[in-house]
Amino acid sequence: MTAAPSPSASTNRVTALLGIEVPVVLGPFGGVSSVPLTAAVSDGGGLGSYGLYGYDGGAIRKTAAELRAATAKPFALNLWVPNGSETAAVPQEEFDRYAATLKPYFEELGIPLPDMPARYMPDYGEQVEATLEAGPAVVSFVFGVPAPDVVEEAHRRGIKVLGTATTVAEALALEAGGVDAVVASGMESGGHRVSFLKPAEESLVGTFALVPQVADAVSIPVIAAGGIADRRGFAAAMALGAEAVQVGTAFLATRESAAVPAYRELLKSAAGARTVLTRTLSGRLARGIPNRIIAELEEAGSVAPFPVQNWLTGRFRPQAAAKGNTNLMSLWAGQSAPLLKHDTAAEVLAELLAGTR
Repeated sequence: MTAAPSPSASTNRVTALLGIEVPVVLGPFGGVSSVPLTAAVSDGGGLGSYGLYGYDGGAIRKTAAELRAATAKPFALNLWVPNGSETAAVPQEEFDRYAATLKPYFEELGIPLPDMPARYMPDYGEQVEATLEAGPAVVSFVFGVPAPDVVEEAHRRGIKVLGTATTVAEALALEAGGVDAVVASGMESGGHRVSFLKPAEESLVGTFALVPQVADAVSIPVIAAGGIADRRGFAAAMALGAEAVQVGTAFLATRESAAVPAYRELLKSAAGARTVLTRTLSGRLARGIPNRIIAELEEAGSVAPFPVQNWLTGRFRPQAAAKGNTNLMSLWAGQSAPLLKHDTAAEVLAELLAGTR
């Protein structure tokens, strides 16, 4: 394994701010975060992150306790900022129409069609309260600027705040909102495009165009994300003005992640070389490996808005994953998948940090 860099090679504003040893952040996964992977990245000197999408207050407190038991190092908890659509009412007949489109997939997996829920997501205020009470070293946000009182309370508790931008305008809005550092997420990133000032389709700036523009525009530290999986991507990001990198896909493919074996194998196969941007599985634009369900839903042309679509497909995607049925899963992946070579978080960290020399 490659030796870790000397302190002088990795110490900068991000490492000092976040209390970490090396400038590597684990990308927070909205559905496949795991305690072992988060802890492994933190124990390796980086910042492990855990995505809390869909977690209520009790689940957040339980997860934070498990993370504390697994690592004594700093870690981040990640939240999605609501934009109002999460609580929008959907008429019963509209819900039934969208559910009917997905009926063949429920039948294929032997699952009954679900009834329309009272709500599709946990209360955001409850999530924020539980997260701040849990007291992680860092709380990170996607899909918007956290409210001033949230940032203020986080800082009062000694918690650092990260925001995520897909454009320069979003980075400036986050800086004005008081976040401590900004993640500049290029269109190469896997998973959801977390744009919030303009539609995601109008915010598709590549990582290595976005990072230097954001670094020039803001005074807070910049963390580069999207298409970074090895020492070359790490070195390039730092040369362009980033002070750390955020890596998702390379860590998702490791044994410590919650991705099922069939998913991890696909990431490292020839299929991982092709990704598409689609709204079919969640109602929001996201990058992943194309499969049968994406192709069929694109052809059908009937996709519910977020979060209805995400909730509906979320009733059968876990069962598909448990059966290794990659045709009915969300296979989120970034454009760096063809570079994946390593099976453990420690190996990925060593590869990235080789870029400091």
